[in-house]
Amino acid sequence: MRRVVALLIAVGLSGCSGSDAADAPTTSPATTAPATTAPAPTAAPTTAAPTTSTLPSVEGMRGERYCEVLLLTPDGEGATATVFSSYGLNDCPPEQWTSLDATAIAAENEVPIAFLNGPRYWTIDAVQKQPSGDRVQQTFGPILMNQLATVKVASRADAVLPYVASAVSRSTIFTFDAGSEVYELTDPAGVKYVMQSWSQQVDPTLTEADLAGLGSRLTLPTGWTFTSRTLTEPLQVVTLDEPARVLQDDFRNSYSMETDG
Repeated sequence: MRRVVALLIAVGLSGCSGSDAADAPTTSPATTAPATTAPAPTAAPTTAAPTTSTLPSVEGMRGERYCEVLLLTPDGEGATATVFSSYGLNDCPPEQWTSLDATAIAAENEVPIAFLNGPRYWTIDAVQKQPSGDRVQQTFGPILMNQLATVKVASRADAVLPYVASAVSRSTIFTFDAGSEVYELTDPAGVKYVMQSWSQQVDPTLTEADLAGLGSRLTLPTGWTFTSRTLTEPLQVVTLDEPARVLQDDFRNSYSMETDG
């Protein structure tokens, strides 16, 4: 179950979303050891160029802080997690976040495991999301959160971190504006993953200014690379009609597979 929890941390924080007003989308102090061998390359994406959408958009997200709570339930060989996020409701005040007790939250919600994931900060500029009915909100300690997604892990064999992608259904368009700096992982097959949020869970002193030089601190699998660049045109990750492919690096920074080249 520990390995399943590790994977759910990755996909939970990556299963973020926007809402009509601004909901959005993952604390274990332990650091997961990086993979010692390169995972199998992901097939190159075939998604067409991003479609124009009139979906509600949440703008100005880059650099904003949020936290998540994951409620986990074993499910056969894997597990199911319900993901809640503070984004759009509050900035996850540090004193409130550190006051949360994962064991107490699990007992209150009648689940075996609750996981505290944060703090995190967005590197995306905007998000659009398909409407999904009434929003579900819940308070954890003093922090109000929106329910974002339910993430299912089919097999414990899949629960290997970092640098292993998993599918997350979130029905969103993530946008990185022209002029924004982006941070990308590229796998041996040439598939790119763009960072959507960075974390202070492993390194509490990590700042956005450190991200461009992160490559020298990562333990990348064979054939993987890390680069940064400034966009000359917007970059969108479109996963309205198909699952997103998400993964994390050694510092639990979260990435989505790019869909528009």
